[in-house]
Amino acid sequence: MEITYLTKSTPFPDPATADKSGLLAVGGSLTNERLIEAYSKGVFPWYSEGDPVLWWSPDPRVLLFPDDLHVSGKMRGLIKKEMFKVTIDKEFESVIENCSGPRRDGEGTWITSDMKESYISLYHNGFAHSVEVWKGEELAGGLYGICFGKMFFGESMFSKISDASKFGFIKLSQYLKEKEFLFIDCQIDSQHLRSLGAAPVTRDKFLGILRKGLKNNRISKMIFPDTL
Repeated sequence: MEITYLTKSTPFPDPATADKSGLLAVGGSLTNERLIEAYSKGVFPWYSEGDPVLWWSPDPRVLLFPDDLHVSGKMRGLIKKEMFKVTIDKEFESVIENCSGPRRDGEGTWITSDMKESYISLYHNGFAHSVEVWKGEELAGGLYGICFGKMFFGESMFSKISDASKFGFIKLSQYLKEKEFLFIDCQIDSQHLRSLGAAPVTRDKFLGILRKGLKNNRISKMIFPDTL
């Protein structure tokens, strides 16, 4: 297929036209409006520092349906003991900075300086949210993503202490289940996400659920509590 090159005003092509890797389009900007348009159409940016913006719509797409959340015995024990404290939107910039740092698996550097600036702007406008996991006064882990309607689009997570980000993800998922969210978008498959209950679905199925969510909820902001 021929990859679409975006200008500031070029609309996103049909996600079904993405190539086998999931790449849909190249270029454009990371304004709040462009990012919300992208997520509302099942598209997300993913590229390296110095490269043009790359927009993706992979097939399959990995989702966690809140009813399918898997909590291991170990994690149930940590939650029962209240091993960590979990807050929301207290330290967004610290969370995204930690997510962008180097990791043992070499991942994380795809969160470019432009992306950090853009998602921080989304946070200040009420569409991006962070989950902070605390061990005492230390930020032990966390995650962030985009949220509108009854859908949460996860972007990245980090842990400084074993199981911290998993703890935060579980607490977030349990809260979203209470609020009857449709899904948490995990984007790309991994064993870590599978262990929590995420599973691949076809792009067509994902887009169908997304359209349902937009029809019922539009692009409405979610107000979260201070703690989970």
